[in-house]
Amino acid sequence: MKLVLSVSILAALPPLPQVNADWAVYLLYCANGAFYCGITNRPAQRWQAHCSGNGARYTRMYPPLQMRLVCVGITKAAAARCEYRLKRLKAADKAVLWQSLEDFFSQA
Repeated sequence: MKLVLSVSILAALPPLPQVNADWAVYLLYCANGAFYCGITNRPAQRWQAHCSGNGARYTRMYPPLQMRLVCVGITKAAAARCEYRLKRLKAADKAVLWQSLEDFFSQA
C-alpha cells in the first residue's frame, strides 16, 4: 500500500540535500500512543537516553516504544525548524508520516 503525504507534512520537511550537516529529526512512538518529536546529532545515544529515563520529561512519563528518523544529514537550524513544524501537525498527519518511515530502534 502506497502512502500519500499531505501538503502539511511535506511543508514540514526540510529541503535536501544539505552539505556538511549531521543533525537528524526523529519521531518516537510512546507507551501512551502519542508521538514525540526531537532533534539530535547522535540518534543511537539519544534513543538510549530516552529509554533509560535520561531523555525528555515526556518520555520519562511515557516511555518510547519505537524510534523512526524523519530526516538525517541536515543542519541544526533546519532540524529545529522541521521539529517545530512537525510538532504542530495533527495527530493523524503524524501517524501517516510514521507509517512512511522505517524503524530505527524498537523496544524488544
